[in-house]
Amino acid sequence: MDEVVVEVEKTKREWEEAYEKTIEHIMAIQEYGKSRRGDGGEERISLQRLNGLAQDGLSLLNSLQFNLDLLAPQLPSDDQVQSTQSLLETWKNQYHSLRVNLRSANLQAKDNMRKAAQEERELLLGGGTESTVLRRKRQANAGVTSDAESITESLRRSRQLMVQEVERSTNTLVAFDESTGVLKKAESEYKGHRSLLSRTRNLLSTMQRQDVIDRIILIVGFSLFVFAVVYVVSKRIGILKLQRMATAAIKAQLAGKGANGVGDNVMPLGQQFDGNTIPTVNIPLQQRMHDEL
Repeated sequence: MDEVVVEVEKTKREWEEAYEKTIEHIMAIQEYGKSRRGDGGEERISLQRLNGLAQDGLSLLNSLQFNLDLLAPQLPSDDQVQSTQSLLETWKNQYHSLRVNLRSANLQAKDNMRKAAQEERELLLGGGTESTVLRRKRQANAGVTSDAESITESLRRSRQLMVQEVERSTNTLVAFDESTGVLKKAESEYKGHRSLLSRTRNLLSTMQRQDVIDRIILIVGFSLFVFAVVYVVSKRIGILKLQRMATAAIKAQLAGKGANGVGDNVMPLGQQFDGNTIPTVNIPLQQRMHDEL
């Protein structure tokens, strides 16, 4: 921000200097043609050159306005911004006034030249030594004035090109500053996205590990369930075999007693055998019976 304030102050000083010089050139244009020689006898600057200098001054003032317009929003406080904008409006009014004064000065210079030419014509037509000397000096200075004017015009065009290049460079610097700001903003956003991606990557790694653990738990649980089912089924099959063996043994014992005629252990003929009632017999069991249910 301090650099912006310093640049604004520098622009103000340059404006004051250029404004004073432009006013001097406009005043010189307005006085042009009243006399063909200066106080020291030297030839005065040509009107074309004076106009070129005035136009250069106006171009410089316009460039300074543009610079101040760019610097005003960058000032640190609102009061400074408003003050600078007010000063910019004042500069615009002064610039417009200078252009009007330059137009009026050129009209006045043309009128002065017309009057001076009329006086010289009258002097030349009057004859005498003074008119002859004046004619010779005008012929000698005509070539020098033409060369000086061409050189001045070339310099003026070069200066105008330089002013345009300065304006173009200023615009490029402004665009570069804006691009720098955009890049800094993009960099900060990228850093934020990078931290978010890092957290997301860690979360995905955790989820992958949890998925593997869940798979292992499911496989182990399913394996235990299969083993339990196989165990229960095998136990139930053993019980059924034992029941069939017991039933066969009971039937064999009953059939043997009936054949030997043992009356105490033979049931009466009218008595029905209840399938739910098992007689007391001694059966050698191969394994112990367990109620798995």
